[in-house]
Amino acid sequence: MLGMSMHDHYLQALGITRWVSRDSSKQDPANPWFDLENRVATCRACGLCEGRTQTVFGVGDRQAKLMIIGEAPGYHEDQQGEPFVGRAGQLLNKMLASINLSREEVFIANILKCRPPNNRDPLPDEIEKCTNFLDEQIAMIQPALLVAVGRFAAHYLLQSTQSLARLRGRIHHYKRTLTPLIVTYHPAYLLRNPSDKKNAYQDLLFIQKTLEETHEAQT
Repeated sequence: MLGMSMHDHYLQALGITRWVSRDSSKQDPANPWFDLENRVATCRACGLCEGRTQTVFGVGDRQAKLMIIGEAPGYHEDQQGEPFVGRAGQLLNKMLASINLSREEVFIANILKCRPPNNRDPLPDEIEKCTNFLDEQIAMIQPALLVAVGRFAAHYLLQSTQSLARLRGRIHHYKRTLTPLIVTYHPAYLLRNPSDKKNAYQDLLFIQKTLEETHEAQT
């Protein structure tokens, strides 16, 4: 049979059906994650759809206590369909590891699901037409803490125009669900400005402390 390996042929001859793990959210149309992923993948609400390789939905634990939100996919994200996979992604992984978290334990998403041309800043109409997807993700995950990395994520989630310097170092709340929210630097910014890594580490310790306090309050 086409598409079947030699190993599968042997298993079939022996009457053995090979077990294959499936993500139920991608198989069951009744699952809200299936519906949302499909709507993101087929979205043509703005002009970014014309230049994308693929949409970047988001990855991680869909019951995560911590949700990290960035700006928009870059070149590598557009190619691989996953957020934070280039040098900035490698740095983000190290940042999480510094507070004893792995990429698989959090959920990572972006304000936009498509890459802006030449990695330019998102336009207001693109943000307006795309962020309903992010809002749905937050509502379904119900994280204990949101972390906005970079000013675009912070400005959208807080409906603020204050500088990152003024937004860092305190707990805010996401406008729709009142979920606690902390603002820090985007890893791409830190690659260009390594002198701010010390400040970013202080943010990470603040994130860790807030997660621990939230957990204690819930137990």
